Amino acid sequence: MPEARSWLERLWSSIADRGRAYAQVPEASAPPLDRAMRLAEALLSERGEASGAAVARELHASLRGLDPDDRTAFYRFLADRFGPAERALRSAAEAYLAEPTPEHAMQLASAAEPPRQELFRRMNMAPGGTAALVAMRKELLGMLRQSTELQPLDADLRHLLGSWFNRGFLDLRRIDWQTPAAALEKLIAYEAVHEIQGWDDLRRRLAADRRCFGFFHPALPGEPLIFVEVALVQGLASAVQPLLSRDDPAGDPSQADTAIFYSISNCQDGLRGISFGNFLIKQVVEELKLELPQLVRFSTLSPVPGFRRWLERRLAASGGDAANPAFPEEEAAQLIATAGDEKAGAVEAFRAITEGADWWRDTARAELLKAPLLRLCAEYLTRPNKGIGAIDPVARFHLGNGARLERVNWLGDVSSRGLRESFGVMVNYLYDPDAIEANHEAFVHSGLVARSPQVDALLSLPAPVPTSPSPKRRLARIRGG
Repeated sequence: MPEARSWLERLWSSIADRGRAYAQVPEASAPPLDRAMRLAEALLSERGEASGAAVARELHASLRGLDPDDRTAFYRFLADRFGPAERALRSAAEAYLAEPTPEHAMQLASAAEPPRQELFRRMNMAPGGTAALVAMRKELLGMLRQSTELQPLDADLRHLLGSWFNRGFLDLRRIDWQTPAAALEKLIAYEAVHEIQGWDDLRRRLAADRRCFGFFHPALPGEPLIFVEVALVQGLASAVQPLLSRDDPAGDPSQADTAIFYSISNCQDGLRGISFGNFLIKQVVEELKLELPQLVRFSTLSPVPGFRRWLERRLAASGGDAANPAFPEEEAAQLIATAGDEKAGAVEAFRAITEGADWWRDTARAELLKAPLLRLCAEYLTRPNKGIGAIDPVARFHLGNGARLERVNWLGDVSSRGLRESFGVMVNYLYDPDAIEANHEAFVHSGLVARSPQVDALLSLPAPVPTSPSPKRRLARIRGG
């Protein structure tokens, strides 16, 4: 069954129908790319509202019919043909530099705005125009690496979409089993953190001890922009597999004292770089506090997707550097002994232990790796943002939102993805409503990571500085690793 259109789409469709008789539309027999270009020029010169909507609809239909090469050529046409007028921009800039008045600043801003922004605004008037422009930006994002000349086009779309998808236009909705099936299907398709394995899995994730909320926009009816999944539990959850289990019966939400945000998924690739998550989490916290006032903790159970890559770079950089080894001497000796290769260094021993898919099932090996990996992960998440690798993207999101790094969890995610990205380590970021703003300010101004005493304890483990060689041959091997 086709999805019901919003009242806004029905309105613009009616206007476009009436305006068709007044619109200057190129003949359909023209070559597809040429016709699309002529429609874009006609749309920008159109003055009537109804006729403009009709031309915009024709332009979108024309673009859908272009093959990939012609679409790329059309985007290049927009980038070249509809940029700012160079002479007017230079004149406005010179006038402002000569006399920096508010009037000259407004004239400069007007001259600097490329005409294609107005073209996009008019394209947005067509029925389904917003969705088409979001899809256009998704396609552009995939082209930018090879076609850097399209970056101004992407910047214009991002600027406009950032305004159109302002938080004030978004609608927070709870998603449950009574939500229309079309929207529920999209949850299954869009889940980006922990894949939803069909309808039975989705039903469990929407059970009585679970919550799901999403942001929606009136121009994209039935299409979530972002959604968050929440588990209502007792105490901080340290592992995600129990939260994802379909076999456990639903708990009583009235007995829960903690809300665990265990998955946040952005749904629209064309809106990449336009942030909704910070507003979503804070608003969901308020919703849950109203519904379940006994909740005392609001925390995530989050992946650490950059940890393994960072550690591999750290090991490669410091393997032969005695002043900055990844493992203190005692840990290094244990790794070498466990790997069973006296000729190997600590780094080679560590890699040999963790290269198998099921290393974590070996209790002795897992226990050996627990302390060093928890310490190294805490170091990764709290180190100054310089040197080897950038800050973890999930950490940047939550710390930037004002959360506190609360706990680093051993084997929190033993899925193939969790082991591949972070050796199974997961972390809790705690959202304390009374400290969110202070934490946010400290992080964005100085990079200070708010963290719990438990994380500090991990960081205060023996520093990875080599001690006196005993015996010399063993230390030489460690340094060689």
